[in-house]
Amino acid sequence: MATAVQAVEAKRETFGTLPDGSKVDAVVLDSGHGVRVRVIAYGASLQEVSAPDRHGKSANILLGYAKFDDYLKKPQYFGATVGRYANRIAKGHFSLDGHSYSVPVNDGPNSLHGGSKGFDKVLWSLGEAKSGADGASVTLTYVSPDGDMGYPGKLTATAIYTLDAHNRLTIEYRATTDKPTIVNLTNHAYWNLSGEGSGSVLEQKLTIPAETFLPIDATSIPLGQFQPVAGTPFDFRQGKPIGRDIRTPDAQLLNGRGYDHDFVIARDVAKEPRLMAKVEDPASGRVMTLKSTMPGLQFYSGNFLDATSVGTGGHVYRQGDAFALEPQFHPDTPNQAAFGSARLAPGQEYRHTIVYEFGTEPVQGKH
Repeated sequence: MATAVQAVEAKRETFGTLPDGSKVDAVVLDSGHGVRVRVIAYGASLQEVSAPDRHGKSANILLGYAKFDDYLKKPQYFGATVGRYANRIAKGHFSLDGHSYSVPVNDGPNSLHGGSKGFDKVLWSLGEAKSGADGASVTLTYVSPDGDMGYPGKLTATAIYTLDAHNRLTIEYRATTDKPTIVNLTNHAYWNLSGEGSGSVLEQKLTIPAETFLPIDATSIPLGQFQPVAGTPFDFRQGKPIGRDIRTPDAQLLNGRGYDHDFVIARDVAKEPRLMAKVEDPASGRVMTLKSTMPGLQFYSGNFLDATSVGTGGHVYRQGDAFALEPQFHPDTPNQAAFGSARLAPGQEYRHTIVYEFGTEPVQGKH
């Protein structure tokens, strides 16, 4: 348990420099109980998350780059805040309040993660880093002007990263606008609980408490139906290794080249974070639990990692070497009324809270 003298620490440092000379600062959050998190101002991104295994040995379990220049040369959304609209918008078009808007197409025929220069590719303003007995935190802010990437309204977005003494990492996204717009912010962390660069995650056990998921077309746009997971490779309700059914000749797995689908946790936004997923690594004993206030969870099995990125530890990232779990509004919600609404109006505040809890489990059969 933390006491007043066992403060969770925040330390500010410099990570790199943009071509225009702007410094890219970073903040390291240390729980004092084995979890260490590094946040960089570029893309309001997680660059490192280190956590202990069942024997107390710490390792970085987050994919990323050791040098800042690689984030510019080979962007992969590693640990990034994605927006203004995370995931895909069909054909880069949507209507809002009777007006039609076009946003950049950067993923086949569709717009992905806010377009060609989304929130992952901009320098956020890094505020004060705070240490304290209850937790250490840092606040980052980005002001997206009206018309940025085709989106209406001046949007002021905030990302607050907090690490507490119980090894919980919380990300709170907030946003306000001066005219009606759409907002969908999430974090695109790639995880490998055995340690980044250690190889495949296909034996790691994933549980997702979703009764339905959203089937997609060949361009990864939802078809508009809520399909039961029962009897399909998409049933993770009881937990199973990520790779158990990934090579099943299922049309949906072919469309996504593996798992790249939205799981329906609920139909509405929650006031408090609820369980979205749990991942257990039998090799290291590490366990990660994910909670969020959003209705959907995009599960991506690292299908497009193609051995062209060398990660933090000097290893090449290949297909299936990580997974992503992205809480969010459902993909293409602005074009699909059945999915709800991602609309934000002046006077309202967008809020999305994500909580990652890190722990361990003993070797099976031992206590």
